[in-house]
Amino acid sequence: MGAGKSAIGKELARLLARDFFDSDREIERRTGADIALIFDKEGEAGFRRRERQVIEELTQREAIVLATGGGAVLDAANRECLSARGCVIYLKASVSAQAGRTGRGQQRPLLAAPDREARLRELFAAREPLYESIARITVSTDQGHVKNLARQILREIDGNASARSVI
Repeated sequence: MGAGKSAIGKELARLLARDFFDSDREIERRTGADIALIFDKEGEAGFRRRERQVIEELTQREAIVLATGGGAVLDAANRECLSARGCVIYLKASVSAQAGRTGRGQQRPLLAAPDREARLRELFAAREPLYESIARITVSTDQGHVKNLARQILREIDGNASARSVI
């Protein structure tokens, strides 16, 4: 959360002349409900089922850039789809950067906790090894502008014939 997946993903898609998809926005489009409402009505397990289906479908497309929700890597099936079907880029942000970027909005159900930074540290500890296990490229997003970070990623994937899709 707050690593810049959507903003950097959109810019990278523009640079690559590829379609951009955000799995969270796709879930919202299909259901007609925002993520917070889905969490409220179906719980995290219900949301993760929807997320798995969307990732399974989107990763079968070619020449796309896909931004997933921060917790997508928790599901082994998602990790398999992502790593087998695309060039996975881990946009790594420190907990302090995430806290600053996620603000106090109600749009992030997993951050509905008295101590948001403690919750972010907990999520980071659980997810970081999973991101590292499937990423071909890791880019720190604590510093730098979206356009510069997208150009940095482009340089790293340039010439990678296996980058059918960038995730």
